Amino acid sequence: MAKYNITERKEKEAAYRSLVSPKLMDEMKEKILNIIVMQKKYKDKDYSAKKLAEELGTNTRYISAVVNVRFHMNYTSFVNKFRIEEAMTILVDKRYKDLKMEEVSDMVGFSNRQSFYASFYKIMNMTPREYRLLHQAHHPAVMAQRFKKSVKGESEIV
Repeated sequence: MAKYNITERKEKEAAYRSLVSPKLMDEMKEKILNIIVMQKKYKDKDYSAKKLAEELGTNTRYISAVVNVRFHMNYTSFVNKFRIEEAMTILVDKRYKDLKMEEVSDMVGFSNRQSFYASFYKIMNMTPREYRLLHQAHHPAVMAQRFKKSVKGESEIV
């Protein structure tokens, strides 16, 4: 008799995968990318899966199906990925060095600082502040690393 009641978990095939044809999924994938990325709707904190579905003339179930199957994540994670990518660019840009994290968070479409930090940490394994410090040219840790390399005679490609 087994000590623990552990059963092997079976991968359940989601019903929506068979409801949407691969061709339609590919078409919707391109349309979603166009709206979310090219039109930068990810920066709009009020742009929901419902609004996207309305714009595409479909429903949220199909949007969810396409994002899950074609991008291997849910809608929120999909949108937050682009927000974090833009935040990373802003955080290392010297023109924005004086911006507070709340301002960066707002610029890229997060509704609050907490969700920005949580999403950033989930993707990057560090806080936005840590990321900014790590990429500042005159940060003590970066300077110390450069000094060690110069002492060892290693060249640095910049």
